[in-house]
Amino acid sequence: MSDVLICEGIAKSYNRGKPNEITVLKGLDLTIPKGQVTALVAPSGAGKSTLLHIAGLLDTPDAGRVVIDGEDLTGARDGKRTAARREKLGFVYQFHHLLPEFSAAENIILPQLANGAGRADAEARAADLLGRVGLSARMDHRPSALSGGEQQRVAFCRALANAPSLLLADEPTGNLDPATSDTVFDVLMGLVRETGLSALIATHNMELAAKMDRVLRLENGALTEG
Repeated sequence: MSDVLICEGIAKSYNRGKPNEITVLKGLDLTIPKGQVTALVAPSGAGKSTLLHIAGLLDTPDAGRVVIDGEDLTGARDGKRTAARREKLGFVYQFHHLLPEFSAAENIILPQLANGAGRADAEARAADLLGRVGLSARMDHRPSALSGGEQQRVAFCRALANAPSLLLADEPTGNLDPATSDTVFDVLMGLVRETGLSALIATHNMELAAKMDRVLRLENGALTEG
């Protein structure tokens, strides 16, 4: 099983060289094999969002390297990093961040058009993804007409629109009530399993973490298994 993500020796501090310097990540290593869903569990402020941002090429480490699909992108220029995020990575956050002026389907179509897909193919892909999460009847609704759980399901579909190699999710159901959270998370896991996607999902919910293939804990700047 090949590795979709390799992070080696990742270190990150804020306010470097100042009296109030905060060291968040201390040279940690992380690999995500193809098809594996990994839970990232950490207390608030431990640095899980920082690690996700580095893995997702949204931030750069002070030391270490990030390899995605066999390509070292640590020192890549902005254009190459942007292209890699668009083509290889899918992101889901605690808040859906859907574009309010566009319909559910259009929110999934637009990233595909930006990636060079034709309109007909993008529309078919959006319809397929929304159908998989039970939202075929809501395709033309704007986010304001959708429930919180429905909005997050659309966000999942948008993250998968360009068929990424890796999904990065930061507390993807953290803004939902417990019952809705469980339902929406099961939808996400169904999508991930159906597509054979690799995923790194940050959560504080141990019941959700237990549904994944592997659990990593981030504490004191280091990762441990289980």
